[in-house]
Amino acid sequence: MSAHPPNVIVVLTDQQRWDTTGVHGNPADVTLEFDRIARTGTHVEQALTSQPVCAPARAALQTGRYPTATGVFRNGIPLPDGIPTVAEVFGTAGYTTGYIGKWHLGSGAAGAGPVAPEDRGGYQRWLASDLLEYTSDAYRTVLYDEDGEAVRLVGYRSDALIDAAVRFVADHHDRPFFLFVSLLEPHHQNATDDYPAPEGYRERYEGRWMPADLAALAASAPQGGAHRHIGGYLGQIKRVDEGIGRLRDTLRSLGLTDSTILAWTADHGSHFRTRNDEYKRSAHDASIRVPLALTGPGFTGGGLVRHPVSTVDLMPTLVEAAGLPLPDGVQGRSFLPLVGGGDDPERPEEVFVQISESHVGRAVRTARWKYAVAAPGADPWQDAGAARYVETELYDLHADPHELDNLAGRASHREIADQLGESLKRWMVQVGEERPEIEPAPALDPSGRRTDPEVRQLPWEKVPFAHHAVPPSSAAKSS
Repeated sequence: MSAHPPNVIVVLTDQQRWDTTGVHGNPADVTLEFDRIARTGTHVEQALTSQPVCAPARAALQTGRYPTATGVFRNGIPLPDGIPTVAEVFGTAGYTTGYIGKWHLGSGAAGAGPVAPEDRGGYQRWLASDLLEYTSDAYRTVLYDEDGEAVRLVGYRSDALIDAAVRFVADHHDRPFFLFVSLLEPHHQNATDDYPAPEGYRERYEGRWMPADLAALAASAPQGGAHRHIGGYLGQIKRVDEGIGRLRDTLRSLGLTDSTILAWTADHGSHFRTRNDEYKRSAHDASIRVPLALTGPGFTGGGLVRHPVSTVDLMPTLVEAAGLPLPDGVQGRSFLPLVGGGDDPERPEEVFVQISESHVGRAVRTARWKYAVAAPGADPWQDAGAARYVETELYDLHADPHELDNLAGRASHREIADQLGESLKRWMVQVGEERPEIEPAPALDPSGRRTDPEVRQLPWEKVPFAHHAVPPSSAAKSS
């Protein structure tokens, strides 16, 4: 490690689609700061979560391992002992490590808020809530400190967490630090099923922009779906973006800009109930594709990374960028070789995705293709995986970027489906799952109708899921 190792800040938003950002073509000017980071730093154009569910995605970010490898394959399962985390890697190297915001990896023994020290993933400084959506609302933010005591923060929720991050940087800038800032926005407020933006922010963006997939599928979403929520959703992101600008101003004022890596991503996206009965838990890009941009040492001027990258790769990337040793068992692959136009000949073409809670599913995504399978009869809350899957989706993302024309079952695409199926099997074995049997999707005729009249609706086509508010004791199932 060099004499002046870089500081590291990770900003994680919750449920933020990739196409909310200007660098992905959003015309609403919501993410000026993110766009600045992406254009002057490194922009991972096709970043995909390893699991479109909160806790599994977060466990993967903390460990660099896929959800079934950590055991956190659904919400409500704590991060287990014995698996090295990114905080432990940096802490062992002499960094001060801190966590602020939503954790969602605790044992739940203390309820929705406090997290026991042994469940904190090795972080030394702590100001967090296990389920922040249940211990806060837009203007009442309650977190818990290192002693498990409740701390009430003032201001709009994302501002309050950014303020805490600013204080952390100011207090610990005299030695290397690793800070993870986990925001709730733009996740919906569970109790009200709404997106409470700061006063005046919702109105700025109502009617300004609607993703093409949501516009096309709006009729399938209950209670107005995205048309009712998009203004608040974008308003929340705008305020977050302004907050990250303040955090970066703090780095400038302390002379830390050139010595601090800052990475901004999300745990998963949101399809606003257009693909199943809630907001995510599907293989569609609206659910799995997220923003990812980095700046600072090793990333400033890094340009555009076009190769598809998983968020499970972020942990090993940050560890490598800091010059630290990577623990054994990490399954993600550093994308640092791709920065600045570089190449990694051994990097797979596909990104692998696991899905739980709505159904037991798996998917691979390349730059062009999306291929997904589901396990008939499997219990998505009890079964981490299955021995048998059936093809459910195949999309040509070049011809159909909004995934409106499912090609699974078409004879014209049988060869590519078979190729992707083999890739998916290899991925499953590589991450520790058994090699499964994958059955072809029921055949479709050229018009898109099933040729078997006995097959009318398959169980994965509209998976029931309770999206309404539940008490904190059951909150893991709705976050």
